[in-house]
Amino acid sequence: MNKSELIDAIAKDAGITKVAAKAALESFITNVTSTLKKKDGKVSLVGFGTFSVSERAARQGINPATKKPIKIAAKKVAKFKAGADLSHAVSGAKKK
Repeated sequence: MNKSELIDAIAKDAGITKVAAKAALESFITNVTSTLKKKDGKVSLVGFGTFSVSERAARQGINPATKKPIKIAAKKVAKFKAGADLSHAVSGAKKK
């Protein structure tokens, strides 16, 4: 599913226009992004999952084309950890 298909599904399920669904999705994305940019930013949606930021340390890598060592800089990366309800739905397992 891509973004426009998600907007269509949200509009249909919520009984709203595609314009309103797009605005809601854009707002969600903007708010999650701005929260993750903050120090110790984290967004938890109980049952669905948690968006967070993790820091990767600098490390040594290898350029696959030249086989020479390269330095890979430290950086922050976005993470998503699925919640219990989502995990059970995807795996097909029944809730306890």
